[in-house]
Amino acid sequence: MKRGNLFSGEAPLEGERFDVLTTCRNVQIERITSGANVPPTPYVQTQDEWVALLSGEATLDVRGAEVHLKAGDWLLIPAGTPHTVVAVTAGARWLAVHIHPGGV
Repeated sequence: MKRGNLFSGEAPLEGERFDVLTTCRNVQIERITSGANVPPTPYVQTQDEWVALLSGEATLDVRGAEVHLKAGDWLLIPAGTPHTVVAVTAGARWLAVHIHPGGV
């Protein structure tokens, strides 16, 4: 058995912190904590990603479309979809579920 708290720990001063919470078969669950200054980083992943914003607000560019998220919103990003976090509030918390086509 594993146990934790999604809201424990401090936010980084800059960038984002990625904490893998668990991995099972082809699924990896991670918590992402955003700092005050998150440089836009483009991602194109080989796995599907379901992400929920637990706290804060964020704006993403998903394949050229601007997507605004507030606490409680979630988004499914299919594999191969270009996406970038354009803006995020300091201390925002995310829950990300990565669904890999094979194993992790």
